[in-house]
Amino acid sequence: MGSVSATPSTPTPPKPAVFSTRGQDAVNAGRTRKTWDIISDMWHAQTNPDGILSIGMAENSLMHETMLEYINANSRLSSEHLTYNNGSMGSRALRAAVAHFLNRHFHPRRRVEPAHVLMTNGCSSAIEHLSFAFCNPGEAVLLSRPYYSTFVADLTLRPEAVVVPVDMDGLDPLSPEVVVARYEKAAQAYEDRTGKAVRAVMLCNPHNPLGRCYPRATVDALLQLCQKRQMHLISDEIYALSVWKNTVDGGEENQAPFESLLSRDLTGLIDPHLVHVMWGMSKDFGANGLRVGAIISQSNEDFHVAQRCMSLYSFVSSMSDQITARILTDDAFTDAYIAANQAKLSASHAYLAGELNKHGIDYARGCHAGFFLWVNLGKKYRELHPEDKTEGPAFADMIFQKLMDQKVYVAHGTAYGSEIPGWYRLVFSHPLPWLEEAMARVLRAIN
Repeated sequence: MGSVSATPSTPTPPKPAVFSTRGQDAVNAGRTRKTWDIISDMWHAQTNPDGILSIGMAENSLMHETMLEYINANSRLSSEHLTYNNGSMGSRALRAAVAHFLNRHFHPRRRVEPAHVLMTNGCSSAIEHLSFAFCNPGEAVLLSRPYYSTFVADLTLRPEAVVVPVDMDGLDPLSPEVVVARYEKAAQAYEDRTGKAVRAVMLCNPHNPLGRCYPRATVDALLQLCQKRQMHLISDEIYALSVWKNTVDGGEENQAPFESLLSRDLTGLIDPHLVHVMWGMSKDFGANGLRVGAIISQSNEDFHVAQRCMSLYSFVSSMSDQITARILTDDAFTDAYIAANQAKLSASHAYLAGELNKHGIDYARGCHAGFFLWVNLGKKYRELHPEDKTEGPAFADMIFQKLMDQKVYVAHGTAYGSEIPGWYRLVFSHPLPWLEEAMARVLRAIN
């Protein structure tokens, strides 16, 4: 029988890529982002006692009832709020309200005008706009360790800029003695390695997660460095009015007061067109869900011109626009709210710091702003479990998992650029029952 020749098989064509490179980067980032899983299963003493108790997200619920009562009594929508109103950069009423509020509370050297203000749906969008406007793909922004973790995604995920962490090697990152040399070293090393420019320095003042304000000398040194290298200085001042009295570990005489960059005379320090300030409703007014942020750029008209098209993607809801404008023009309400909020933050800090002291858990002292403490759970764990020899990132991951096993969520220090594994950010801006349950779970986890 003659042989039968086989028909050659047709090669299977390769599958087309489902995602772009950017899309795949987002897929990879999304796999590690557990925040939304956590907030969909949040603890409640009555309705969800088995849920996850979060002291990791920077939300301030201490004044929610006061804010809700005001919003419900003062929300008045009209037909213009069902239209595009005055466009995607914020309504005239909202930009005027923000300018009015900043002129009262931030003590600007040059009066803030509505034309200086760009409104966005939260400060993450604001940061992304700045990164997109000033950085080409592969160009960099300097960010000192430790830092607010979401700055990285805001600056890089869609704009395709690069964050260059500035190592502090155990020195105080707010100290003027260490700042310039370390920022300049990080910038020069990146440019030498990649041939790409460093375009900006990103600050969070008051600092997240350290809960302190930058001294004037440090800010001046950074302004001069930015001028020398023609970098933008972006100051996120979203905790500006959440500054309060530390009654536990004191040190007020060594605490720098909050000074907005808007309040500074920039003459001889930096070209004003390189300076940009951000603020929003999320923190000082405990209203993350309103999604209202602002960029104040007083001397860079072209930036505002660019946002005529870019701001379409960060349009503030007309309802949030109206609510925020109403709040920020009511001076009696905002003055009373800010004072009450600061007093409650001080009391909540005193409780959490007191519990940490009682149980011998180390934390960064001298905090007087924001909602959080920078806490060394790793050191306490080592004391309790000297037999455990786990090191490095695996050590930090292990403690984090023990916390999650107890259904208490804290902010992972590694994501915040911690140079030493074992540090975490704990948020105290919650009512006492929430904090009591959280501390009980933290202690169970590390014990």
